[in-house]
Amino acid sequence: MKCRSARSFILVLLFCLSSSAVATESPKLVLFLTIDQLRGDMPWRFKERFRPDGIRYLMDHGTVFANAHYRHAATFTATGHAALFTGGTAAAHGFVGNEWYDTRNGRRVYCVEDSTHSLIGQAAEVHSGTSPRNLTSTTIGDELVLASSGRSRLFSVSIKDRGAIIPGGYLGKAFWYEGGAGRFVTSTYYYQKYPDWVIEWNRARHADRYLGQQWRLLESPDRYVHAGQDERPYEKSFKSLGTIFPHPFGSIASPDFYQTLRFTPMGDALTAAFVKELIDQEKLGRSGATDFLAVSLSATDYIGHAFGPNSLEAEDNLLQLDKTLADLLRFIDQRIGLKNTLVVLASDHGTDAVPEYKRSLGIPAGRLKPDLFAEQVNQQLKKQFTVQDDFVIGFWNPSLYLDSSRISAAGLDIEDVERAAAEAMLTIPGIALAVTRTDLLSGRVGNWPIHERVKRSFHPTRSGNVFIVQSPSWFLHTKYEQLSAMHGSPYPYDTHVPIMIAGPGVPALTVHRRVAPEAVAATLAAYLGIESPTGSSGDVLVEIFRSEQFTQAPSR
Repeated sequence: MKCRSARSFILVLLFCLSSSAVATESPKLVLFLTIDQLRGDMPWRFKERFRPDGIRYLMDHGTVFANAHYRHAATFTATGHAALFTGGTAAAHGFVGNEWYDTRNGRRVYCVEDSTHSLIGQAAEVHSGTSPRNLTSTTIGDELVLASSGRSRLFSVSIKDRGAIIPGGYLGKAFWYEGGAGRFVTSTYYYQKYPDWVIEWNRARHADRYLGQQWRLLESPDRYVHAGQDERPYEKSFKSLGTIFPHPFGSIASPDFYQTLRFTPMGDALTAAFVKELIDQEKLGRSGATDFLAVSLSATDYIGHAFGPNSLEAEDNLLQLDKTLADLLRFIDQRIGLKNTLVVLASDHGTDAVPEYKRSLGIPAGRLKPDLFAEQVNQQLKKQFTVQDDFVIGFWNPSLYLDSSRISAAGLDIEDVERAAAEAMLTIPGIALAVTRTDLLSGRVGNWPIHERVKRSFHPTRSGNVFIVQSPSWFLHTKYEQLSAMHGSPYPYDTHVPIMIAGPGVPALTVHRRVAPEAVAATLAAYLGIESPTGSSGDVLVEIFRSEQFTQAPSR
């Protein structure tokens, strides 16, 4: 512990002694790439197969943090993006998961829904992503816009609505893919009508160029590590995509066809094509102030859920992703110049292998079924407290929610029922930890690392009554029959993600000390000379401010 503290002190001292904590010349553009479900080991496993101008460009020319782990337990898309762009915990940024239960209004809440806004030109849809209203912290992009009095502009793009809306913060413009129509959309929170260039881009029907085509391997089969794992019984096909190469997209322009593209590398290719049009039409990097562009690429996540990270599909996708990123970086170099661009690459969470695959290798693993264990807990509570009503309302990952009004009407104490529910959960195979809301609020929680991660995922009004942590390699999600692989746990396979930062003044360096992705927001604030987001609690990654003469780079 003393050695670690001393090392941290030295790092901070070197940061203070370095010539400047802020880049001598502000970049024209900050490009923040979030690769959904890119586990931290994946870039290293495929580095030698990556193109020199794609992911490897960042690995060779930037500061790479190879041992970055999220410090929260609920490793989901919403929580990961919020932690990256605000630097805060759930209590600060507001996201306890992709959805939660609002006990005051008695309804489910999707993380980026807002009933006061709708997609432009469409009727409001329940639980549809439309705005950052549920975000309770500013983002790093917001702070840049504030610091520049609006001269800096903030844009965010993703296949997923939450992958675009959360990074876009309050002051940005967000666009996302409408799966049923094959176009990019936004909501009335951002515009009253679509910009002309978006109308024209959608009118060109870029997704339709994949009609009648197939997802084929980028390289010859003998070059793939997982070439022998193309047909596995536990993989899940989306629509007519199938589980064996080549994967057909379909030949009819239908909602099924457009939705299927999300589960292929072509989903990221479409996103990148839209991003390039945005850069040109909005003249990013050419306004005289630093602009901010957040791009969340989602295909890795969709493919990982369907086929698992150890699949041939996941392996080929990484090579296709690298090709897409290389093309995007070349485009930015031509339009703005990489020498004028600060590029950040990170991920919102990692992923575990398919539990049935692990079990076939002799590793303990399984698949939990929330509807069944919720019923099991209800039966236990009825028996223990001699009541007829169900106290468990439902499960919204990672919490079990109880009906406080029924508990009160039965003359029971909520703390007693929570504790009984937690004890009932611990009797279920695959459940490692169950912590009550009362204990989290009162601080009656242990100090083990797993408890600390649970605390960082807890929100006093949005979290449920019993916070659940599954055992290692146990799948926990309500869609347990639709998905092959899952994330969401506090274990290394879900918390480990890459962080790569390259740009003006940033040294080529690989850092192996353990860091937290929450530090990225504070680091960008220091680099840009602006304030950190209001919810930020991360430390500055001081290595990006030091040239190699101050630090001995570990061997790669």
